[in-house]
Amino acid sequence: MTSPNDDRKYWDENLETQSRADWADLKLRLLQQHLRHAYANSPYYRQSFDAAGVHPDQIKSLDDIRRFPFIDKKILRDRQIAVPPFGDLVAVPERDIVYISASSGSTGVPTASPFTAQDFDAWMDYEARQFWSSGLRPTDRYCHSLNFSLFIGGPCVIGAQKLGALCIHAGTVPSERLLAIVRQFQATAIWTTPSYAWYLGETAIKEGIDPKRDLAIQRIFVAGEPGGSIPETRQRIEALWGASVYDYYGLSDIFGSCGGMCEEKHGLHWAEDHILVEVLDPESGLPVPEGERGELVLTTLRKRARPLVRFRTGDIVSFTNAPCACGRTSQRMLGTHGRLDDMLIIKGVNLFPSDVEAVARRDHDFTGEYRLVVERGDDHLDHLTIEVERAADTGPARDAELAHRFAGHLKSVTGITAQVVILPPGALPRATHKAKRIEDRRQGIWS
Repeated sequence: MTSPNDDRKYWDENLETQSRADWADLKLRLLQQHLRHAYANSPYYRQSFDAAGVHPDQIKSLDDIRRFPFIDKKILRDRQIAVPPFGDLVAVPERDIVYISASSGSTGVPTASPFTAQDFDAWMDYEARQFWSSGLRPTDRYCHSLNFSLFIGGPCVIGAQKLGALCIHAGTVPSERLLAIVRQFQATAIWTTPSYAWYLGETAIKEGIDPKRDLAIQRIFVAGEPGGSIPETRQRIEALWGASVYDYYGLSDIFGSCGGMCEEKHGLHWAEDHILVEVLDPESGLPVPEGERGELVLTTLRKRARPLVRFRTGDIVSFTNAPCACGRTSQRMLGTHGRLDDMLIIKGVNLFPSDVEAVARRDHDFTGEYRLVVERGDDHLDHLTIEVERAADTGPARDAELAHRFAGHLKSVTGITAQVVILPPGALPRATHKAKRIEDRRQGIWS
């Protein structure tokens, strides 16, 4: 890194623009050291590696990681329950742990993610690098509107502070209060979820506030949902706010921003000096070709408190190794298409809510809000109904035309035939955090 007084301290050209071969060499060295640390200090990894007949000394290339066993959220949860409070994957004494984040617990007991001071500092350094790549500068006023209660996104504000931006720790206050804060301090950047960025903009308009005229927001960082990776969604939010939208990806089990968009906004740059990325066929476990969809599997390369080796995220993504126009050569995630848990199989075709979202938000005769309803028919097959709202200036007389148009666009993009129901604007619930997009009437549950 350059000196602290250099305004470009979070642009390390030697690191960010190195060749793919140099990236591979760096990751291999880090992986070898990290696996040795895990094996020597974590009871779980020693037992797991021995049971699989593998050893860190066998890592001679990055491909050798495929000989090592997977872990997943269930393993993390089970080991934490068996060996409280953090589980036996932890590879440092508890006295070295200075911070924990935790998952929401929506699918079971919340899983804690511990950090040493070194882990935390490295995370904040990367947050600052990522913010810098998205155009945030020391002259910005940044409003952090993510949850601080054990949520991994909470401390990310420290990365913006480290970069030198003026930071407003707003948290998850009511929308009217957040708009007042943004307006009072003339914040130039904000971070939230895609659904909430949309909702907040709509709320501003209802309050008589024009986001483009009355607010100073120039950059919106979003995370937590696939919507930020969908161009149609980003464009609609950008049009609403008159600001640029940048998608970030993180998870509580590693750290806040494992990757994010630079100012080019052509995919999310991965933190390759912190994380080894695999994109695998969920069934075979083999790597998928560049540009194809597969499950994201991550291995930490530096996190000492609790290493994660081949963690199955359940997220379906695609990637590219092509250099970016910004000059960075790190691997980029082209899109987060959804979660394995959210994947629907309609007459043999895989479908994610994000596939529908791209159609719903491309056409401005719709509000952009949508819902998928799945039912089991008398033929014992799953049938899909998609509910979408017409725009406020589009009358009900056009409902049949709009339904036909939407169904045709969906068919051309996904190959799926679905019944389309047109609803009046405001009929579907708005999300103030993560949107619920699927109503599964086969089981009577939401997802």
